[in-house]
Amino acid sequence: MAYTAPVRDYQFLFDKVFKIEGLTNLAGFGDASLDTVMQILDEAAKFAQDVIAPLNGPGDKQGCVLNADHSVTAPDGYKEAYQALIEAGWTSLSGSPDYGGQGLPHFVNMAFSEFLTGASSAFAMYPGLTEGAIAALTAGGTDAQKALYLPKLISGEWSGTMNLTEPHCGTDLGLLRTKAKDKGDGTYAITGQKIWISAGEHDFTGNICHLVLARAEGAPEGVKGISLFLVPKFIPDADGNPGERNSLHCAGLEHKMGIHGNSTCVMVYEEATGWLLGNLHEGLKIMFYMMNNARLGVGLQGLAIGHAAYVAAAEFAKDRLQGRALTGPKSPDKPADSILVHPDVRRMLLESRSILEAGRAFIAWVALQADLAHASEDEKTREKASDYMALLTPVVKGYLTEKGLKVTQDSMQVHGGSGFTEHFPASQYMRDVRITLIYEGTNGIQALDLVGRKLPSKGGRSIMSFFAEIDAYVSEHETGKAPEFVAALKITKAKLQDATMWLMQNGMTNPDNAAAASMDYLCLFGLTSLNYMWAMMAEAAQAEVDAGSDDPYYDTKLKVGRVFLERVLPEADSHLLKLKSGSEALMALTDDQF
Repeated sequence: MAYTAPVRDYQFLFDKVFKIEGLTNLAGFGDASLDTVMQILDEAAKFAQDVIAPLNGPGDKQGCVLNADHSVTAPDGYKEAYQALIEAGWTSLSGSPDYGGQGLPHFVNMAFSEFLTGASSAFAMYPGLTEGAIAALTAGGTDAQKALYLPKLISGEWSGTMNLTEPHCGTDLGLLRTKAKDKGDGTYAITGQKIWISAGEHDFTGNICHLVLARAEGAPEGVKGISLFLVPKFIPDADGNPGERNSLHCAGLEHKMGIHGNSTCVMVYEEATGWLLGNLHEGLKIMFYMMNNARLGVGLQGLAIGHAAYVAAAEFAKDRLQGRALTGPKSPDKPADSILVHPDVRRMLLESRSILEAGRAFIAWVALQADLAHASEDEKTREKASDYMALLTPVVKGYLTEKGLKVTQDSMQVHGGSGFTEHFPASQYMRDVRITLIYEGTNGIQALDLVGRKLPSKGGRSIMSFFAEIDAYVSEHETGKAPEFVAALKITKAKLQDATMWLMQNGMTNPDNAAAASMDYLCLFGLTSLNYMWAMMAEAAQAEVDAGSDDPYYDTKLKVGRVFLERVLPEADSHLLKLKSGSEALMALTDDQF
C-alpha cells in the first residue's frame, strides 16, 4: 500500500483559499509564484513517495543499532536517502539566503515536511530536529557562530539536536543537573547526562551539533539559572571542518514503541567543550525558539501520519470484499461487496478525512502567519501574525496530534484483524503516532500553556484579535456561497468565547478549575480553528462549482465538509459542558483512594 502525498490539497489551499499569488510583494515571496511552488511540491511528492516511503516499513523492522564504539548505525538505506535529500537541496528550502538557503516562504517548507513525514516519520525527524537547531542559533548565536554553523546546518551537511530532558526531570527543567564550567577561553566544560535525545547519534552527517541546557557555576537555582550551549560532536578546526572528537557519546538507545528508524539516545557529556549561546541564564528563552519550532513540527507529524494511515485504510477498504450492502448488492458480479458499502466504515474514513483536510489547511494557515510575522512591511500585520503564532502553537501541537491518533486508530479499525498484524502498515502508524501526544511537552502541558500563559498574555490581545477576525469573516460571508459553514462557525466561535469567559471568571479564583478545563478548552479551540478552515475551503470550492468547473475535486471537497459539520463539529458541545463542570469532582478523591 503506497503512500500518496496530498499535492492536490495544497494546490487548492495555496491557489483558491489563501491566494498566495497576492503575496508576491512580500520579502521571500517573489520566487514563490503558484506555478513555482507547485513545481517544487510535485517534485517533493515524487521524492517522498519514491525515495523515502519505501524505507518506512523496513526501517521500522530493522531499527537502529548501537555499536561497541558508541556509534549508531541507522537502518539500511537511510544514509543514502539522506544524501539524496541534501543533494537535491530539500533541507535548504526556507533557509536564509545569507547562509546558503533558498529563502522560500515557510509554508512551502511546511508542505514538503508533511510529505517527508508522511512517507517516513522516523526518517523525517533527522532533518526536522536540525530545523529547530537552526531556529535557536539564528535567535541566540553570535555572528561568528552563525557564519560557522548555519551554512552547514541549512545545507544538511551537519545536523542538530536539542538536549533538555534528564533522567530525573522532564517538564520541570529547573531540576536539571548538567553543569557548565567556564574554562576561561570562551568555552565551557559540559558535564551531565541527557535522555530521549532524538537523532543524538547516527552515521550520515559530518557533524552533530547538540544544543544542551546546563547550569553554569554559581548560577541561581531553578529555571532562571539555565543557560544554553552549543556542543558539537566534533570540534571545528581553524577551517571550520570537523576536527577533534569532543568528549561526549551515546551511552544507549531507547527501546521504543515506535519510530524505530530514529535513534533516540542517552547522551553523556564528560567535560565536553561547548560554546554559550546568547547570555548566561537565558537558555530557556533561546531554547523556546527551538521548542516552538519542534512543537509545530510535532503537530504536523500527527497530521502527516494520520494522512498516511487514512490513505492505507481507504485503499484497503476499496479492495476488501466482505458481506453485502444492507440495501442490496452493489457488486453482484463479485462474491461480496467491498467494505466501503458499510456506513460505519464510511463513518471512520470520512470523519478522518474531514479532520485531516481541515487540519492541513490550519497548519498551512499558521505557516503563513509565520511568514507574515517576518516578511510583512506593515507593523500591525507583523504584530498580529506574531501573536497568532504564540497563541496557536499549543493548539497545533495538541489538537492535531490528538486527532492524528484518532484518525490512525480508526484507520487501523477499518483494516479489521489485518490491521493488528505486521503484514499491513496500520500497526506501524499506530505505534509511530502515539509519541506525538507526549514529546515536546505533553498535550496536557500544551493545554496548560494555552490557558495559563497564552490567553492572558499582553492583556488577552491575541485571543481578542482571533475572535475579531472570525467575527469579520462571518459578517462578510454569512450570506455568501457557503452559508451553512459560516453559520456553524458563528455558533462554534460563540462557544469558544463562552468558554474563555468561564475561564476568566472561574480560573482566577481557583487555578484547579482552569487546569481541569484546559484540555477541553484546547480541543474546543482546535474545533473552532478547523471550522474556520472549512468555512474558507467551502467558500472557495463552491465558487469554483458556481463558475462551472467540472473538476470533481470541488464537489468532493464540499461533501467531505458536510461530514465535518454533521459528525465532528458537535464535539464542541461536549467539550464546553465538561469544561464548565470545574475541578470539584476531579479533586474530590484523596491520594489513597486511587
